[in-house]
Amino acid sequence: MAAMKPRTGDGPMEVTKEGRGIVMRMPVDGGGRLVVELNAAEASSLLECLKGVVGE
Repeated sequence: MAAMKPRTGDGPMEVTKEGRGIVMRMPVDGGGRLVVELNAAEASSLLECLKGVVGE
């Protein structure tokens, strides 16, 4: 079983609207952040997927 490690990313998780897109910055293990740009339809789809996992 893998050991649980604390998040070591450079900065917090954040989501901002930049121009016509939505930019999500998520810390990753080992440092740095994963940056993903989404449009409104993709963000809505991600929201529904996360709700299914989280249970809201």
